[in-house]
Amino acid sequence: MNPAQGDVGLLDHPVAKTLLTSTELARLAYVAADGTPRLFSMLFHWSDGELVMATFGGAAKIAALRAAPDVAVQIDVPGPPPHVLQLRGRAELTEVDGLVPEYVLAHHRYYGPEQGAANIAGLDRPGTRMARIAVRPSWVGVLDFETRFPGHGPGAHA
Repeated sequence: MNPAQGDVGLLDHPVAKTLLTSTELARLAYVAADGTPRLFSMLFHWSDGELVMATFGGAAKIAALRAAPDVAVQIDVPGPPPHVLQLRGRAELTEVDGLVPEYVLAHHRYYGPEQGAANIAGLDRPGTRMARIAVRPSWVGVLDFETRFPGHGPGAHA
């Protein structure tokens, strides 16, 4: 079976599984408070069907995501061949005292146990506040440039 672009079943595609456990950055696209688009590269953690990112308290994206929670996320590698995972969904924000647990896990995955722990130790201070940004995909696209190409197949133009 070859799900169409947009089908959340594509989360089981080998390219999606690889990228969701990779150390590539997630590129979060959202609409800023002034109505213009923004694209921000972020560490992420994939768990229980959610892509979780975090930002520190006071970041402008918090209010923007609350006002307009529909987002797109892309995780990719240049290849050859390039592999691309595209997600769409609604961002759910939760304010957290201290560090977002998935942010800590992401640091360990991206930088390894020793450097990840050092990074977190430098950030974990009294009064730290973060926002947990969770996206449960409602639309998924995979491009592997071997069997799945842009503009081909059912749902490719969605």
